[in-house]
Amino acid sequence: MRNIAEFQILGQVVRSAQVGKATKVTLAANYQLKQGDQWVDDPHYNTVTVFNERTQTYIADHVGTGDLVHVRGRIRQNSYEKSGETVYTIDLICDEFSRLARSSSQRDEG
Repeated sequence: MRNIAEFQILGQVVRSAQVGKATKVTLAANYQLKQGDQWVDDPHYNTVTVFNERTQTYIADHVGTGDLVHVRGRIRQNSYEKSGETVYTIDLICDEFSRLARSSSQRDEG
């Protein structure tokens, strides 16, 4: 039996940037939170790391801010030393990336 640690995010692109050999894409997944009698948006932000060069090219050429995307991948824990302290991180490594819809502002322009 294979052991896995994976994630899946359906959200909107906030920004993307090339960092070394990787592309970092920040996504906003919007949840609803009830405050009194009303439901309000409660966005959660996650940054996904993309190493695959074909996926990086696809993101650069076809994905923009506000686009709705689906991302699936694996969770990787890491640690490093900084100023004598051990810093622990959790990285979201992209295995699958697809755009589901363009943002409304891009539809209006195109």
